[in-house]
Formats: sequence, C-alpha cells, structure tokens
Amino acid sequence: MSNQQVVVERIYKAPIEKVWRAITDRDEMEEWYLNLKEFKVEVGFAFEFTGGEEGGTQYLHKCVITEVVPGQKLTYSWRFEGYPGNSFVTFELSKQDANGTMLRITHKGLETFPTDIPDFEIKNFFTGWDHLINIILKEHLEKSID
Repeated sequence: MSNQQVVVERIYKAPIEKVWRAITDRDEMEEWYLNLKEFKVEVGFAFEFTGGEEGGTQYLHKCVITEVVPGQKLTYSWRFEGYPGNSFVTFELSKQDANGTMLRITHKGLETFPTDIPDFEIKNFFTGWDHLINIILKEHLEKSID
C-alpha cells in the first residue's frame, strides 16, 4: 500500500498561542506528549525518545525538525532506530474564532515502515494520535490556566 497517512483534527477552546506552546515547549510537551532532554523549534534540530505499547517492545524514535512556521506549523521526520523507513509528522494550527484553535496532525510515510511488524500497522498510529490529541492534549489545555 502506498501513501499511508493518519490525519487527526481537533478544535480546542484555547487561543492559538497556548496550543502552539503545548506542542513546542519542552516542559509543556512533557505533561501530555514526550519527555525530552531538550527541544528547540528550529529546522535541523534532532531529538529522540523511546516509546511503544506499554508492556511491549520499546522503540527508539529518531526525529529531525524539517519545517517551522512560528505559531502555525511544525513538521519533523520520524523513524525507528534499526528499522527501515522514514515518516513525517506535521502539526498545523489555525484560528477558529476569538478563543478557538484547530489542530490538525498529519503523519505520512507510514508505508515506508516494515509491513511484517504489527506495531507499525497504520491502525496503531491512528489509535495513538487519536488518544493524544482528543484526550490527553484536550485535558492538558483545559486544565492549564495562563
């Protein structure tokens, strides 16, 4: 199969600046997404993290930021150490009203990962992103008070 991608959208009752901070500030990201030693919103910045299904195989994710449009768009590559394939995750923000923000996440290139590893099936990426965006990030943004 070619051009496999996951797209998840959510409108938050939060200003765009607050959502941008949640996806780009290392301390905020730690609360809902990733625990990274360092994170810089600049093209070429490389970061890595270990993750996988709880109780299952843990994979070293290797990522490099490839595009930044401040307050609007962040893209980074996403691959697994020791496995073929490379994908790209894009976070896009757009203002919805005076205090609302649409976040659209697109994870494309999933067809480049090995097809014989169940953890790399597209349904698992969809489940993960759906949970992060529609439950965990929503709760994070709604509990945070500026």
